[in-house]
This record gives sequence, C-alpha cells and structure tokens, in this order.
Amino acid sequence: MNRTALRAAVLVLLSCIPLLFGCAQRAADTASEAPPVEEGYVEAADGVRLFYRKVGDGPQPVFLPADLFLHPAFDRLAEGRTLYYYDMRNRGLSDSVTAEQANSIQQDVEDLETLRAHFGLERTDLVGFSYLGLMVMMYAKAHPEHVRRVVQLGPVAMRFGTEYPEGLRSGDYYAAMDSTALAELRKVQAEGLPFTDPGEYCRRERAVTSLALVGDPANVSRLSDDVCDKPNEWPAHLAGHFGRHFASVQALELAPADFAGLGGVPVLTIHGTLDRNAAYGGGREWALTLPDARLVTVEGAAHCAWADDPGRVFGAIEAFLGGAWPEEAERVSALVRAAQ
Repeated sequence: MNRTALRAAVLVLLSCIPLLFGCAQRAADTASEAPPVEEGYVEAADGVRLFYRKVGDGPQPVFLPADLFLHPAFDRLAEGRTLYYYDMRNRGLSDSVTAEQANSIQQDVEDLETLRAHFGLERTDLVGFSYLGLMVMMYAKAHPEHVRRVVQLGPVAMRFGTEYPEGLRSGDYYAAMDSTALAELRKVQAEGLPFTDPGEYCRRERAVTSLALVGDPANVSRLSDDVCDKPNEWPAHLAGHFGRHFASVQALELAPADFAGLGGVPVLTIHGTLDRNAAYGGGREWALTLPDARLVTVEGAAHCAWADDPGRVFGAIEAFLGGAWPEEAERVSALVRAAQ
C-alpha cells in the first residue's frame, strides 16, 4: 500500500473502529492479590510469533484472545484457573505480518489451535470479545473436541451486514463523542499527524473514540490508553490491517446450521443494549440460534460491558465457567425482546 492509499485508509479508519476496536480496563479494578504471570511467544507455522501472557496456575484453562484489550481486567477470573491471554497476529505485542503472510479470521482460528497445542491442553474454555466472539465460535465449530465452554462478549453478528429491528440495532457511534474534539481529530488526520507522530495521534484518537465504548461517560475512567504504547495499534498500521482482515469477516457466509453440531458446547453470550460497535441484536441472535446458549443482557452498557457493569459481567462469567448458568441468563426464544 503506497503512502497516498494508506493516508486515505487512515482517513476512514473511524468507520472501521465500531467493529474492530476494543477496550481495556485499569489495573486498579482487578483483584488485589496478583496471581503468578508468565509471558512469552509461540511461533506459528509461518514463523509469526504470537505474544501470550499466562496468568494463574489453576487446573481450569481459559483462552482469552486480545490480551491488549482484556488484560488486566480479567485477571480476577484467575482463581482456580490458568488464563491464557494472547494477541492476534499483527495486533498488540504479537508480530506484525507482511502482505505475503496470512492475515484473516480463518488464520486467527488456526493460531488459536497452534497455541492450544503448544500448551498441551486437551480441552479449554474460550472468552471471545467483539469480532473474536465470532472467531471463537468458528474455532469451536472446527475443534469441538477441544472446547468445554464459550463466553461471547459483545459479539459481532454471525453474518456481516445483518439488519436488526428497532431496539436491537447499534446506536449512533459518533453521537457519543464530543463533536468539537471529533472535528479536531479529523483536522489532524487531514494534516498527516497519523504519519508524523503516530503514537500521539493514537492517544488523541482514543481520547475521542473511547466515549463510544461505554454506556455511561463516567466509565471512561475505567478504560486505559496503554493500547497506544504498541505500534501495531497505531492507526496508520491498523488501516492496512483492517483492509485485509476485515475483508475476511465480510466475506463469511455462515448460517445457524453451521453451528448445529455444537450441542455439547454451552455458550454464554453477554451483550450491552447500547453497544455501538456490535449490535445487541447480534448477541440475541447468537443465543437464539446456537444449540445450547443463553444470554445475559446488560442494560445501558456499550461495547465494553465489563467497564459499565463489572459486577454483573464478571459475576455471570464466574458462574458460567464454574459450571452453572447465571441466574439472570435468558434462554432466548425470539429475536425481538418482549415489552419491558
């Protein structure tokens, strides 16, 4: 991609963020007693190194793709478990990839299997956030024998571009942002700041876009800006990444029948009603169509539902990974919600 094309891609990057940008939570919100931690890299078959962070030493393994967004907030789940955080290729602290190397959601599935095999785990739980809520289901479809339970957090729809009824659609992403700050952001985009100081531009962008990731602006204080310490997350890099990876998500032609054989894999879907990145209707649809799934609705929460309501979200995940459905988990029988 030449500089002109890359600049044009950066100028439309905000329109990609609603689907693919995540969030992180400050360490102050996590458990007070730190579990043991191991960090390192696992090399995929094509030589790309995948960063992992192993937290805890309990007997129950849990994989959490997207370390850059979920750590350290999810460390509170480490008691009695071993959490295997990792970054996807070309993201976070994992290796960047060249134009010749694989970079797709299908490759994400293969990389997860590489990590599982590397650690010698027979069966594991999976936690997938945003588009990774789709990816972990694709993994479960491909490798059901290795999956015990799945948690989806604000998952994207099974099929890209699905239109949902009123009340189940994504909210206005840009309306949540400060209009003056957004205008200034677009100005510095046009002036080339993403190229002259990409780290600073990343921080300025997140200061504006993070408002869309929570339902209550007060909860922005729970989101961290350390994502911008990682060059893979600078918008100039992400423009090229999204151009290739997002295309693989758009091209998927999945249907409920593709997951009909997963009756032995319980799935808990957790979704905020104000999610501006992935429509709440997508979460309801997953819970409606999967063979053994239930939904926890987080009223008033946006894409980072655990920042809006950590007690509800982590309480539900704890119960589910412990082998029980959370009390508030709904067995969805209709896409449209009953009158409240």
